[in-house]
Amino acid sequence: MFVRLISFAFVAWGLGFAAFTLLLPGPLEGATTDAVVVPTGGAGRIERGLDLLRRRQAKRMLVTGVGAGVRPADLARATGADPALFRCCVDLGDEAVDTRSNAAETARWLSRRRYRSVRLVTSDWHLPRARMELAAVAARGTVILADGVRSGDPRLGTLVNEYNKLLLRRAALWMGVDG
Repeated sequence: MFVRLISFAFVAWGLGFAAFTLLLPGPLEGATTDAVVVPTGGAGRIERGLDLLRRRQAKRMLVTGVGAGVRPADLARATGADPALFRCCVDLGDEAVDTRSNAAETARWLSRRRYRSVRLVTSDWHLPRARMELAAVAARGTVILADGVRSGDPRLGTLVNEYNKLLLRRAALWMGVDG
């Protein structure tokens, strides 16, 4: 009986992992939201968010998880963006250090601005967990659209690690454990 249970769990994990890797979300086109939120940490994320602002698909952008001391002018230089875009429309959040604190920082920012819809821009493999974390702490009724930045060919270890984190956090949230 125990062997069957372990076998079932292994098969279920494998099928779930296959679905996770095959259904990685891609870029979302044509949707307008109040805000764009970009957690730091992956190539192309900030550039994607800035492109959405330029196309007026959001009013404002939060870059969450920015290192202490980083200024808007620094990111403008690093991304080749017009510093005026940063001055008018980009906020930098330096309170977050991981996906959960990115979500908490984002929820506070959305609440302060009274935004009801947000486009979450992050790496395709990171998006399911980042969206789940944000949905867990955002105000009820907040619309969260997923916008995945293609990561090319992420390493198998990265995908396995992220999938396991997703499963563990989903279980923790389901059980009401927030620690």
